Amino acid sequence: MATIFTRIAAGEIPSYKCAESEDFYAFLDISPLAKGHTLVIPRHVEDDYIFHLDQKTYEGLWAFARKVAVALKNAVPCKRVGVAVLGMEVPHTHIHLVPLQTEGDMDFRKAKLQLQPEEMAAIAAKVFAEYEKL
Repeated sequence: MATIFTRIAAGEIPSYKCAESEDFYAFLDISPLAKGHTLVIPRHVEDDYIFHLDQKTYEGLWAFARKVAVALKNAVPCKRVGVAVLGMEVPHTHIHLVPLQTEGDMDFRKAKLQLQPEEMAAIAAKVFAEYEKL
């Protein structure tokens, strides 16, 4: 059975798309730590542990995430874009990209933001536009 992230990347479940390629997909986290919190996933590999990925997928995922992070920083005012790979909540490899003002913004134990759909759509559109420029 396909993971929720596979179904999102396939368009079966709606998402706030930030970037995509044939092999990878990036979308806004619906329970973000900060505005613009983005998840980056491989489309065709559902393994839940990043270090199980084959070399080509692993390197491609990081290269795609780097491009998304550049677009994210251009679209969402922040000092840095933090990176985390936890993989505990969804059994599908994913990279968290979180716009940071302080290191405390990367605390996954803190309360998540509750953003309106219109704001999420606007953020995703900005990131997507920046991604397309790269």
